[in-house]
Amino acid sequence: MLIELREYTVRPGKRDEWVRMMETEIIPFQIQNGIAVLGSFVCDDNESIYVWIRRFEDEADRVKKYEAVYESDHWKNVLLPKIGPLVDREKHRITRLIPTKLSPIQ
Repeated sequence: MLIELREYTVRPGKRDEWVRMMETEIIPFQIQNGIAVLGSFVCDDNESIYVWIRRFEDEADRVKKYEAVYESDHWKNVLLPKIGPLVDREKHRITRLIPTKLSPIQ
């Protein structure tokens, strides 16, 4: 099992628009392509922080699903152009986690 904790920096004043896009476009598209999304979060005291968590069976599963999403025409031509004005892509922080034996998230 492989968990991805993804932290993004949302541009000033764009949090609501970013969350709406995540919830109506990006997350459904990722789920449609087999990615398990475990959660989506905003920070209560910092409007620039957005975090979401995804799960993969293993590295091979992650590679396969990344390709299905990020190499698709829909991602490249529809979603990607909308992302830059909302989040600073250069500040993305992606942490790959492996659950411990007793972790409730497996």
